[in-house]
Amino acid sequence: MKHDIKLVAVDIDGTFVHSDYSYDYPRFRRILARMQEAGCRFVVASGNQYYQLRDLFPGCQDALSYVAENGAYVKDRTELVFAADMPEETVHFILDFCRKYPDISVVLCGADSAYCERGAVSPDFYALTGIYCHRLKWADDLKQVKDRILKFALTVPDEKTVFYHDLLQEKLCGRAEPTSSGHGSIDLILPGCHKASGLKRLIRRWNLSPRQCAAFGDGGNDVEMLRYCGFSFAMANAPQEVKAAAKDTCPSNEEDGVLVTLEKLFP
Repeated sequence: MKHDIKLVAVDIDGTFVHSDYSYDYPRFRRILARMQEAGCRFVVASGNQYYQLRDLFPGCQDALSYVAENGAYVKDRTELVFAADMPEETVHFILDFCRKYPDISVVLCGADSAYCERGAVSPDFYALTGIYCHRLKWADDLKQVKDRILKFALTVPDEKTVFYHDLLQEKLCGRAEPTSSGHGSIDLILPGCHKASGLKRLIRRWNLSPRQCAAFGDGGNDVEMLRYCGFSFAMANAPQEVKAAAKDTCPSNEEDGVLVTLEKLFP
């Protein structure tokens, strides 16, 4: 397949990994070697925490670049390119809002660690959050956390995802923007901060154009990135509005759709 792809950006949950969080590691390493020979960079683009994403790629984590926390934390291999810094007033406003709704479980995502408030969420929720945030701490009061705040990660009842997304959009009045990958997960990020904005920062550094970029995704928080890149693939398991944002589709995450497609792009 003839192309000039110099950057491949890949979402993780529902896209790159199977539902049990596994993937075909030897196959990926073989494809990565061919991509590197072709001068193409691999970018992990996820709503998840940087430290969790690194741990997914043992042995090659420093050769990859990262658009983590939905674009709020960007690294060119080991070099920090960008970290969002949510104003304290915005952080307090969001916390006051969320405390009115017992349905909402809050994770505060900082540059050093993520935080849960003791007494506000259950130990089970904390343990589950640890799967996605490999640096996680309890805090007695989230308003007292001393860290650079990148974003909020909220969990709401699955069937109320759209309700809370729309309510937050209305009540936050542009202070922060809700973005959702579905299934009860809603991130609150600074306006204009998303996966495509993170990719733009890397593209400028590397003197590339969006036409030379390919992206893979399955959720609402992938839409900007899928629209931005010259080549884009929605997973077969993605909802219709995500497929509409992509130029193409590929097999599902359970069928190794990303690896199957990359093998065709980098034979």
